[in-house]
Amino acid sequence: MKNYLSKIKLYIFSNKKVSISILLFIIVLSYWGFNKIIDTTGEKQYITTTAQKGTIISSISATGQIESSSQIDLKTNVSSEIVYIGAKAGDIVKKGKTIFSLDARDAQRNVRNAKTSLETAKLELEKFQEAPDTVDVLEIKKAITDAEASKLDAEKVIKEKYRTLLNTSIVASSVNPSDEQTPPTISGTYIKDKEAVITINIYQTGNGAYFSASSVPAGIVTGSGNVTTVLTQPIGDSGLYIKFATASSSQSTWVITLPNKSANSYYSNEILYQDAIDNQKKVNDSADLIIAQNNKKLNDLYEPDALTLRTKQLAVKQAEDLLLDAQVALSDYYVYAPFDGTIASIIGKIGDTASGVLGSIITNQDIATLSMNEVDVSKIKLGQKATITFDAIENLTMTGTVSEIDTLGTVSQGVVSYNVKITFDTKDNQVKPGMSVSASIITDSKTDILIVPSSAIKTNGNIKYVQMFSTPLPTMLVESQGVSSKEIPIQVEIETGISDDTNTEIISGIKEGDQIISRTIVTTSTTASASSSSSLLGGTNIKGIGGGGMR
Repeated sequence: MKNYLSKIKLYIFSNKKVSISILLFIIVLSYWGFNKIIDTTGEKQYITTTAQKGTIISSISATGQIESSSQIDLKTNVSSEIVYIGAKAGDIVKKGKTIFSLDARDAQRNVRNAKTSLETAKLELEKFQEAPDTVDVLEIKKAITDAEASKLDAEKVIKEKYRTLLNTSIVASSVNPSDEQTPPTISGTYIKDKEAVITINIYQTGNGAYFSASSVPAGIVTGSGNVTTVLTQPIGDSGLYIKFATASSSQSTWVITLPNKSANSYYSNEILYQDAIDNQKKVNDSADLIIAQNNKKLNDLYEPDALTLRTKQLAVKQAEDLLLDAQVALSDYYVYAPFDGTIASIIGKIGDTASGVLGSIITNQDIATLSMNEVDVSKIKLGQKATITFDAIENLTMTGTVSEIDTLGTVSQGVVSYNVKITFDTKDNQVKPGMSVSASIITDSKTDILIVPSSAIKTNGNIKYVQMFSTPLPTMLVESQGVSSKEIPIQVEIETGISDDTNTEIISGIKEGDQIISRTIVTTSTTASASSSSSLLGGTNIKGIGGGGMR
């Protein structure tokens, strides 16, 4: 063993270049073998869905308890002079009755200004989208019309030249070249616009001589008539007429070849026809170019710049939002009865500057008080509908209306919370004060809108987009198991609206029926391969090392 190792060392030091080559070969082979044994590849599987019409109901959930008292405060969120009081303590009032009106002149002015701004933004958008009615448009349309007319004229010229070619020196020839009988006279204009060979067959009957006409190709010309020297007879509906030189003839068959290629004028007419074909190609090419160029000019005039259009559309949206905000602010200057009930108290009188609580109202209906964080409460408005369930009462769901929202929040351990009161729409004797409730307040709802799963929407900064393929994937399995694709998905920017826990409204970017990627799965597979090879040294006779085995 020691002798064998000594020989190896001696060989390495004596043959450094060969030894280094062998070592590099071992390293490369080991790396290759490792990659063959462990081969991990990743493949993307795409699960898709289609954009479709649907309904979204946005809601906010909160928990709370049933109040022991059915009295709530009548509040205002603004500070202004009281100009109207519509009830007094003890009055029974209906839901929606105006209890207080505050001086809202500034708020009303803001609403008017917001309406004016919205109308201005809409007018600017409409003006921008209006089809231009200018001399340029008329000139462009005329250029297109003239180009289309030139194509029709070129086609008309070809038909005329071809008809002239077919009508070149039309004569009837005998099928017997040695026949010296005078042939019939052919007149009229051939109107079939197809090359043909018309055969006139003469036959005798007890009533005299008659002829029949047929053609090759078959069906182009058919007809019959009397053999007469007095009148011309039509040859079917070909536009040609025949007049015979004699009433009786030993020649029974005549042939009319269209065109007559043996006529002197045939070749000049053929040249004119070919020239017309060449000219048509030039006219069509030129006309198509003119039409394409002027259609582009029209598109540039009729289709506004996308960026400017988007800017004006956003201006309208912003004006709509400002009007909505102004209208909401105006509503704060009026205090209404949130439900049918009895006025418990009225605070203040006309002329007083009011803020906060202005009175209270009592109802026979149950009231639930919910606790909400500052993010959720900002989306809650008086009058919004809610559904309520109970921890202690199974299978009971009731509805109610937001009737009071805290103006000031309560801070506990650094967390701000607000109380929101919901007045039940109906009475149920199972509901008791102090019971725990869970409520879902509907903040917005839309029907018949374009929706996609929220999981399909991705963001890049302030940009929202979905992924899709230029060519939709096969529908089989793709929506459940997913399929792979060699095509790289494209990103399509979208504008979104409201959403719920599952779906999101799509305002623009894609259309109904578009296939989008809802989820991407990256699968991995590990394959192992075993191979055997002989020792790099065993069985190898390297010069300078004995081939004996270890001992």
